[in-house]
Amino acid sequence: MNAKVHILLIEDEKSFCSYITALLGRSGYHITTAMTGTEGLSLAASLCPDLILLDLGLPDIDGFLVLEELRSWSHIPIIIVSVCSEEQEKVKALDLGADDYVTKPFYPGELTARIRTALRHSRSQAPSQIYRALNLEIDLDKRTIHLDGEQVHLTQIEYQLLSLLAENAGRVLTYNTMLRRIWGPYAETNNQILRVNMANIRRKIEKNPAQPQYLFTEVGVGYRMRENDTE
Repeated sequence: MNAKVHILLIEDEKSFCSYITALLGRSGYHITTAMTGTEGLSLAASLCPDLILLDLGLPDIDGFLVLEELRSWSHIPIIIVSVCSEEQEKVKALDLGADDYVTKPFYPGELTARIRTALRHSRSQAPSQIYRALNLEIDLDKRTIHLDGEQVHLTQIEYQLLSLLAENAGRVLTYNTMLRRIWGPYAETNNQILRVNMANIRRKIEKNPAQPQYLFTEVGVGYRMRENDTE
């Protein structure tokens, strides 16, 4: 299946382009590279790739502007691949519409796993109505949650948060995104109410909340839920 997947890499470092081309080529992906933001935007429009890997430090256009321009007309999955590990940069990229953010240097398996997750989400016409991972099952249609076969009872807000994460399993949702989706566009930017609810959810579905199996915190950025085994 990967042989038909076309990935556009927008990156100005030649050695990194060669590395990514070889790495992903071994997995059967077809890679096209662009050395500038202008070239990347042009190729994205003409080639319509299945996924875009975007570096933020480009020589001609700020990577965030490239991301904004791409998101103004396209739903192509975009993964940021950058040396910048600042939390504010990650949050900004994800809030602007990036599907994921990988910091250089990274393990080869990490990037390929993120690519597979992004591609699965893009190919799904609608979120799966069943989330299943390890011993947790969420039926989004029936609005029921079972852990080890026993029903779990959540408050309305807790359920809305958990179902939002389950529908986007494997992806990072920023604090701001979750606040807006659950409490509305004029929600307070204070994360305390979100943290309290997430802590309550963890106590109900995690055997050891300090070492979660399902709900992971991306420190300073947001939350990510374990991938859905049914996809």
